[in-house]
Parts: sequence; C-alpha cells; structure tokens
Amino acid sequence: MTADQVKGKGFRGALMYNLEKVSKGKAEVLVMSFAELKERSIMEEVKMVRMQRPNLQKYFYHTSLNFPPQEDLGNEQMNIIANEYLNKMGFGQHQYLIFRHYDADHPHLHLLVNRIGYDGTVVSDSQDYKRSEKVLRELEKQYGLAEVISSRQAHERAMTKNELEMMKRTDEPSAKMKLQVIIKDVLSQKPDAERFIAQLEAQGINVLFNQATTGFVSGISYGYEDMQFKGAHLGNAYKWQAVKNAISYEQERDRAALYEANVRTRARQAARAGVAAGRKPATGTDADTAIIAGNRKAVPQGTGKLQANLGKADSRYEKAAGTTERHSQQFGLSDTNDRQQRGTAQQGKQQDRQQVAHQALPDRGLIGSLLGPDHPADDMASIPMTQRKRRKKKRGLSR
Repeated sequence: MTADQVKGKGFRGALMYNLEKVSKGKAEVLVMSFAELKERSIMEEVKMVRMQRPNLQKYFYHTSLNFPPQEDLGNEQMNIIANEYLNKMGFGQHQYLIFRHYDADHPHLHLLVNRIGYDGTVVSDSQDYKRSEKVLRELEKQYGLAEVISSRQAHERAMTKNELEMMKRTDEPSAKMKLQVIIKDVLSQKPDAERFIAQLEAQGINVLFNQATTGFVSGISYGYEDMQFKGAHLGNAYKWQAVKNAISYEQERDRAALYEANVRTRARQAARAGVAAGRKPATGTDADTAIIAGNRKAVPQGTGKLQANLGKADSRYEKAAGTTERHSQQFGLSDTNDRQQRGTAQQGKQQDRQQVAHQALPDRGLIGSLLGPDHPADDMASIPMTQRKRRKKKRGLSR
C-alpha cells in the first residue's frame, strides 16, 4: 500500500473533483463527518472550524491510499483501514471525507481532511511523509496486506503516479528510470572514480559531488536531460555511500578528478541558465572562472572609477597648491599666509576626496545603519567642528 499526500490552501477544488467522480458513477463516499453530501453545506462547516485558525494557509490535507490490483477489498474493510490511517496520523478529531474510486486498474481511496481540529489544534506536517510510510507498514502487518518495501530499504525508488502516467502518454521511460539504468550499468563494470565520471559524462550525465575543502565527499547528484537528481531520489544504490563502495575510490588520489567534474558540471549549469535567460553562455575557462569565483567584473570597475576620481581630485588640488606656492614666491607673501593657503587647499582636497568616495559607495544608508543610530554616516564629519565650537564658546565665556 502506498500513499500520495498533498497539502493545500483550498478544500473546494478537491471536494468538487471527488463529487464529480461520484456523479459519474466512478466513485462513492464510504464515510464522512459532515451533515450532508453537498458542496455548499460542507464548505460552510469547514469555514466554521477554520475560523479558529484564520491565519493558517495550508489547512487542507488530501491523500490517496493505493492498494495492489490483487487486493480488491470490500468497502467495510477499506473503510476500517482508512480510518485507522487517519487516527494514526493524528486526524482523530477532524473533519474528513473518504471516497472510494473505480477509475484505475487498482483499488484506491481519496481522503480529504481539515488539518484544523474541532478544538482548534492543528496537526503538524513535520516529517509527515516519513510518518505516513511508518503507518502504512504497520497497517500492512496488522491487516495481512501485501508488504511494500519502504523507500529507506529500497535500492531503487519506484515510479511515481505522474511518471507512470507520462510513460503511458509518451510510450517511453522517464528520465529517472533511464538514469537508473545507465548508472547501474556503469557501476556493474566496477570502474575507478575517474572512469566512472568519464563514462557517465559520455552518456550525457553530469555528476556533482558534495565535496569539502579537505576532499571529503558526503553526497552525490546527477544532472540528466536538464534535470537534477540527488542520489537519494534515485534510490539507496545511487547514494554516494553505495557508489563509493561499488567503484575503486581513494579520497586523496581522486579528489582532483571529483573537483574537476564539479567545475565542468557547474559550468554547464551556468551555460544552460544563461541560455534560458537569453544571455550568451560563458565558454572555456571563462565559464569555469564564473562558476568558481563568481562574476567579479563589477568590483574592479567600481574600485577603478573611485581611484580615478580620487586621482583627479588629488591632481586638481596639487595643481592649486603649486600655483599658490609660485604666487607666494612671486609676490613675496609671508610664510604664514603661504601655510594658511596651502592648509586651505589641503582641507579642500580632503573634503573633495570624502565627497568623491561617498559618491562611489553603493549604499550610504547601509553604512549609516552599520555604524548605528548614535553615529549616522553624515554626522561623523561634523563632530570635530562641533567640539571646536564648544571650545571657542567656552573660551569666550571665560573672558
């Protein structure tokens, strides 16, 4: 027995879908907690309970319980199993409907539940898939049903309902199934790490390792047909722990090969992302640099512009200072006046440098916030002047 779970913001859509199946004779209601089987009446009752938790967005829980074709159980037994499932999942005091459908080649139920209980409590959705799988295994043993291997124990992840439907439409296996076959074939040859990567890349599979700076690898994922699959998504046989044991691997010997595979994979991902966004994809070493170090062009440009502007300011005031010195020599100005004028030029130079630097900053408000409310950025330069004014005022009063 398997269960497909969905959590959503609306009860009405799933309700109307199931009621339509009932009207066409493709489903029937086994049991429900509502007063009557009418869409308007059911939604009014749901609304009354939901008023206790108006801010909860995903209050609707919908799951389908799927049985193997050979287990065509009667309505009474299926009803017992469905109610037991809801109780074990924590929905003992909640609004619900249980529909049995007859539109597939295997018996299955649809369970519609309000996550908000009559007392206003909400059933947590934390690790609900894991909890659901545990409940299913218990029910299989309790009622003598065919036992399904859990995803934790399975070497390969089974097809989902959507994958099965896609296969029926396209008459070809899903990308996940093709990926499983290719990797399994490569692993059966017991290659070394470098050969393992090369053979997968030759068949259009980009490998990405979760590699630490020490070289230690803790995970693996596979890119195929513009989709990315973690090893766990394919099954236990495709996780790094299993792959590492199936190939000839040594951390120090193979760390460079794994790192280079990561660089190639990320470069291809960046190229695909660029094409999708309408940008020209990076090629060769440019792609590798963009992926490893990021786009650093903006930083040198900003710094260069700042330095150029500061250089112009320095040049302008140096020129002014030189002119002042020549005039001093020419007209015999005193050393005191000369120093004052050069001091004025130097002060203007510093102020202009500060102004240019502030203009080059991306966000002065951000710097002000980092300094804190006690010392806004624009007030920092005015503090010495304020102190001088205070000293002058104090000297004036003392006289």
